[in-house]
Amino acid sequence: MSHHASIRVFLPGVTLALVIGYVPVVNAASWGEIGSSLLKGLGDTTGGSTSSASHGLSQADVVAGLKEALVKGSEIVVDDLGRPDGFLGNTAVRIPLPSTLQSIGDGMRRFGLGSYVDDFETSLNRAAEKAVPEALDLLLDTVRGMSIDDAMAILDGPDDAATRYFRERNEMRLSERFLPLVREATAHVGVTQAYKAMLDQAGMAAAFFDAASVDIDRYVTDQAIDGLFQLLAQEERRIREDPLARSSELLQRVFGRR
Repeated sequence: MSHHASIRVFLPGVTLALVIGYVPVVNAASWGEIGSSLLKGLGDTTGGSTSSASHGLSQADVVAGLKEALVKGSEIVVDDLGRPDGFLGNTAVRIPLPSTLQSIGDGMRRFGLGSYVDDFETSLNRAAEKAVPEALDLLLDTVRGMSIDDAMAILDGPDDAATRYFRERNEMRLSERFLPLVREATAHVGVTQAYKAMLDQAGMAAAFFDAASVDIDRYVTDQAIDGLFQLLAQEERRIREDPLARSSELLQRVFGRR
């Protein structure tokens, strides 16, 4: 999920990508509201002011716009993944069978028992969808704690610099918060029952497989976190690379400096 292309852009564009990348979730009016709030935030900034005629942006402007956009973008990304089919319906982050179960699943599909495999996979993704909204508070706390130094360091980083920043500060805490929620969710959506039903139907293919060797709750937790950061990195790259994604005056001014 890491990207290594170097960048020469101002970071407010990063999180507007998160917003733009979720077109099915956000309507045209929302884009206007986001752009207006960003510009308003910049107008309220007192440090390092510049004239509008010069289209200049001070460090304080950049950080103020960045924080506003990160809040909006984080809300939208988490909302999209945390709804029904947020994981299941998105091939980029859909949670597959654990690798140790792939051969069993493939064999069952060949013998017309794929519905049991599908039910188990669906339950894994439903559990992730129930857990991922817990990420929002941590992401927003990270945004609020971002300093000018943090923002300037990200500016000189790779094209997934903001995503790395989020991950470095949140991955362990997300795992700690997600795991009990995933345990609750797996019980609620019937993951264990679906797992047992699949192995029961697998017959001899699973005769020597130790069902307890797969920590389903940990697997879903890790996959959900990976999916979250994968989409954040994907949308961060999009706004940096795609001129058509720069939907506001602010983005045009920032990326016009490249």
